[in-house]
Amino acid sequence: MGKHKGRHPSDSAGGASSEGNQPAAGTTGPRDATSRLSTIPKMKRKEYEHELRGLHGELVAVQEWVKDTGAKVCIVFEGRDTAGKGGTIKAITERVSPRVFRVVALPAPTEREKSQMYIQRYMSHFPAAGEVMIFDRSWYNRAGVERVMGFCTPEETRRFLELAPGVEKAMVDSGILLLKYWLEVNPDEQTRRLQSRIDDPRKIWKLSEMDLLSYQQWSEYSRARDDMFAATDTAWAPWWVAHSDDKKRARLNIISHLLGRIPYAPLEHREVKLPDRRAVDDDRVPSTPLRYIPTPY
Repeated sequence: MGKHKGRHPSDSAGGASSEGNQPAAGTTGPRDATSRLSTIPKMKRKEYEHELRGLHGELVAVQEWVKDTGAKVCIVFEGRDTAGKGGTIKAITERVSPRVFRVVALPAPTEREKSQMYIQRYMSHFPAAGEVMIFDRSWYNRAGVERVMGFCTPEETRRFLELAPGVEKAMVDSGILLLKYWLEVNPDEQTRRLQSRIDDPRKIWKLSEMDLLSYQQWSEYSRARDDMFAATDTAWAPWWVAHSDDKKRARLNIISHLLGRIPYAPLEHREVKLPDRRAVDDDRVPSTPLRYIPTPY
């Protein structure tokens, strides 16, 4: 296990129960957790960046361990719209190599993909040796948005929930370390974040027609989430829930938790010394004039 000194995994995210939406033993129920978290002040940026810096160092150690051992890691992020999946993934990946930590965010399926076995287009993105594949939404679209928005039939959803645990068992049996996270945000905070996308030209690209339609379906998404947990929260691939009303705390808690679930080795410190540059007699000037960009800043 790595040298990460964060909280034990059970302290930083609540596990979903395989029996409906009841809290697993030793965890906090959704309402209790939301009530407790609402009393904690939002984290300041300076504190957040200090904590994130240390976690980034541990993620680099995970990267080197994955490369050295040929480990295969698959991380799934699902959750409410605006819950912070993209920001969490960015926090995980911003200081590691994109050749090792690879993000999968598939567009809507093509007509050809619609004719395939449902999970087929996801399987080609499962990790090979030395890879960490991060799914920004995943095959669980069928249990969530496709069900709520009517993109699949109730029978297709039922069949998916029946088959998904077996597929994930096969993944784990093949040596893949599978981690599944659900990000939960309260309705008032979701409204605030959607409104900020409308008002901010830097964020408007994040707002789709589907987001507006989905916004009306809060209760339907809650039922879909609960049914998904009941069917697919298993011993070999449990769901881990993170409350993300405070995005900074959520990101740190999720990274801390996943570090606790990966049996990586600490990164050994190497003494590195820059070599001397070779002495060159001539500093040649390029024969072609260089074009410098303007410097308005």
